[in-house]
Formats: sequence, C-alpha cells, structure tokens
Amino acid sequence: MIVGNLCYNYDSGISGCASIDSPECGRIRGPLMINPGEKWYYRWLMVITCAVLYNGLFIVCRAVFWELQVLGAQAWLVLDYCCDVVYFLDMLVHTRTGYLEQGLMVRSPKKLFFNYTGSSQFKFDIVSLLPTDLAYLALGHNCDSRVPCPVIVRANRLLRFYRVFEFFERTETRTNFPYLFRIGKLVFYILVIIHWNACLYFAVSYYIGFGTDGWVYRDVRDPKYGSLTHQYIYCFYWSTLMLTTIGEVPIPERDVEYLFVVIDFLVGVLIFATIVGNVGSMITNMNAARSEFQSRMDMVKQYLEFRKVSEELEHRVIKWFEYLWTNKQSLDEQTVTGILPDNLKAEIAINVHLDTLRRVSLFQDCEPGLLAELVLKLQLQVFSPGDYICRKGDVGKEMYIVKKGKLNVVADDGKTIFVTLSDGSVFGELSILNISGTKTGNRRTANVRSVGYSDLFVLAKDCLWEVLEDYPEAKKLLIERGKQILLKDGLLDLESLKAAEREQATLKDKVQHLEETVDSLQMRLSRLLGEYSASQQKLKQRLTKLEKRRSWDDGIESDFENG
Repeated sequence: MIVGNLCYNYDSGISGCASIDSPECGRIRGPLMINPGEKWYYRWLMVITCAVLYNGLFIVCRAVFWELQVLGAQAWLVLDYCCDVVYFLDMLVHTRTGYLEQGLMVRSPKKLFFNYTGSSQFKFDIVSLLPTDLAYLALGHNCDSRVPCPVIVRANRLLRFYRVFEFFERTETRTNFPYLFRIGKLVFYILVIIHWNACLYFAVSYYIGFGTDGWVYRDVRDPKYGSLTHQYIYCFYWSTLMLTTIGEVPIPERDVEYLFVVIDFLVGVLIFATIVGNVGSMITNMNAARSEFQSRMDMVKQYLEFRKVSEELEHRVIKWFEYLWTNKQSLDEQTVTGILPDNLKAEIAINVHLDTLRRVSLFQDCEPGLLAELVLKLQLQVFSPGDYICRKGDVGKEMYIVKKGKLNVVADDGKTIFVTLSDGSVFGELSILNISGTKTGNRRTANVRSVGYSDLFVLAKDCLWEVLEDYPEAKKLLIERGKQILLKDGLLDLESLKAAEREQATLKDKVQHLEETVDSLQMRLSRLLGEYSASQQKLKQRLTKLEKRRSWDDGIESDFENG
C-alpha cells in the first residue's frame, strides 16, 4: 500500500522507502492497518467510550437500586450484550492498530498482534470479557428489597475504563477550547464519583437495614421514601454533602456507619483537594496570556511615569495595548512559535503570510523557495491613529504590506490627501532594492499616515538582501523589475544608471583582475613553498649522509689506533 512517500514492506512490516517512484514501492495489497491518528480511530474511541460509560454508570446503579433493574430487565440484557459485542470488536481493533517503531508506522499483522497481546491492555481486555454472566444461572435475574441484584457480577466490565481516558486525551488535543474541556472533564469525574458513592451508601443502608436508625436511608416500604426517584436523589444529595466535606448529614450511630463516614470524609478531602488544585491551575493557565500581557503593559506604564512622559502620549500607548489585546495580536510572533521546529515554523509562516507576499507585484512569479524564505522575515507591526509610517525624504529601509486598516498619503502640510491605501496595498518596495540611478536616491517620496489602527507586515532591507544572496537569478530579476517600474514612473535617471553600470562593470573588472592576480600569486607562492620543501629535504638527506660517513671514519680511525 502506497501512502505519500511510504510503501509497505512485507518482510519487516514497516512502511518506508525513499520515493513512491522507487521500484520497491509497487502496488502492494497489504493487510488492514488502523492508523491511531486518523479520524476513524477517534470515532471508534467515541463508540467504545459510550459502551464503557454505560457499564460504569448503570452496572453499579442497577445492582443497588433494584427497581431500576426491574423496570426493564429485558432491555438491560440487550444493552449489556450489545456492549459486550462492542468490547469484543474493540479487541479486534486493538490487534490492527498500528504503532511507531523507530519513527515508522508498523503494519505487520504479526507484529501488531504480538504488540497488543504482550501489553497490559490485553490482560485488562480479557478479564473485562470473562463470562461472569454465567452466575445468572445460579443467582437468577430477580431482585427486590430482600434479594441483592446479581448484576454486580458484570463489574469486571469496568476494567475497560482506560479507553475513556484515551478518548478524553485525544479530544483534548483536538478541541479548540482545551481549558473548557478540562473543566468539563473534571466536573464529569466528580459526578461519577458522587454517583458511585451514592450507590454505595444505599447498599450500606440495605446491609444495615432501611430505617433501623437515623443515619441509614428511610424505610423503603413507606410510600414517601419508596419511589426510585426519591431514593436516588436523596442518596446523591447525601453523597455530595459527604464528598464535598460540607457535612450536615445525619450523625452515625453504629461503628460501621462511623467507619463509612470517616472513609468518605478522607476520600472527599483527597478528591477535592486535587480538584481545587487542578481548577486553580487551569484558571491560572487560562489567564496566563492576559497576566503576561498586563505585566508588559504595567512595565511600560511605569517607565513612562518614571520618565515623566506627557499624559497624551501615555494615553496613546495604553490605547495601543488595548487594541492589541482586543484584536488578539501577538507582541512577538517569533516567541510564540519559537518552540516549533524550523520546518513547522516555515509552514505556518507560509500558510499565514504567503498570500500577502504574493500581492506585491515585485515578487510575483518568483520561485517558491525565495518566497518561502521571505515570509519567515515578515514582521507584524501595529500603528496607532495619526502615526506616520514613513515621511518624505526618509531613507527607505523597509517595505510595507497593509494587512488591515487604512492609510492616507498626505502632503507636507498633513492636510491634503492624495490617495488612501487599504487592505492589500503595498508601498516602499522599490526603496529596499538599492537600484542605482534613482532620482530620489532610495528615499521616501511621500508621507504615509495611519488613519486608525493599522496592521502592517514589514520586510526589512537587510532581510531581503540576506535571502537574495542565495538566489542570484532572482536578485537580477527583481532589480530589473524595479528598474522598469521606476522608469515607467519617471524616477530613474538613465544617464546616472548607465554611469553606475559602467562604474560597476569597471569595478567588477578590477575585482576580477585582482582575483586573478591573487590566484597567480598564490600559485607562485605554492610553487616556492614546494621548491623550498624539496630543497630542505635534500639538505637533510645530505646532512644525514655526512653524519654517517663521519661516524664511519671515526670508527676506522679508532680501530687503527687500537690495532
């Protein structure tokens, strides 16, 4: 099976090949494999979660409140065995659920099967499907105030509760409101625990005897207290008071009752200490962005007060902060996305800014690689009402793309409006190309002022040239396009351009001649170093020979004197 740039390998059971065009990646009819990251798997988790929650909520409840079991015994049996079928299908899904090994998805049926059967989940799944219902043959289905309900034998179905946790985790990663979901999940857990404790209280009351003292549930034979609705609501109310440690419930009268209340209080303290901590943590995290933003604004306000800045300017600064928060603008996008790897940051930037950059006529039809690098250099800036983005005569160091807002091109008096720029307008792109022969000398030719709050994407000159160093052809193309635009607007002095080109050509020739001279000198220096090394080697060899001959002569002379 070919998926993107992956193909299935029967031998290893792991998908992975260099390209779908490779000969190894032919059409292979591989076995069914469920990707845990796909929507289908998430929907199945939803189904199995419903089955587990049904068992978790109703098995305990039906085992204690016998009237609930009697109301629809046949319907409960149908629902029970439907959930058992779902449990069994879930085991089949487990045996075909892929997993990652060395970063690749395993697809081998044999590996998937043994990976599942060797896990603790398989043990829980087996125990949760044990046919404990066979106890019905001995205990029967009937239950009333005198006979406990045998439904409790299905309590092993609760061992599949780990699937609920998995469903909640995946939902939390998918939802756009994670904090709200976490609070809802926490409330759900609280209600389930209170529900189980309510059932346990009713069971303890049954064991002690209904109405035998003031702590247990009243006599169920009394019509006032005998209805199923009242039984459950009172027990749920009692459980809520106990687990929230509010108390105000009847005082225990027997040792068993005291023990049960003490355990309930301890569990309640533990549970709600955890709950309060989690809720506090979630609320803190929910307000973390606001707190950080407020902290930055307070620091700026303190600085303005320390420097005795005018109230008007301080008011403008505060208004600017308020606009940022109201429109959910990030103060520093690089900080927000800094945790991501470079490829993901590039994809996000392309997804957010590429269409904006393509609006610039200068960059149209440029190669995708250049545009992809340029979008990473775009920075969002917010201007307040009345702010001048640029003034006539300023040296152009940035180009601007209007994301949102309106800007007026005004005369020097600040009143006469020549044109109004809106979303998608671009200005200042020619001043960052450093084109020789420009009559304005790469200076701004107009005053641009923000009407209200304006969001502009800014591309700095240094960033553009840093990228263009890797794209020489695109660099030539952009400069040529810039010349054509300037020539069309009458802002290009041809004589100065030609003189600059001649000077540049002369400079290139000089540089080329200098490079050739340097290369020639390097070659000569290399040759001299080679000759020097060779002469040194020869000199060493001659010295070695002389030393050997001298030692030989000294030896002969010594032998002659001794002989």
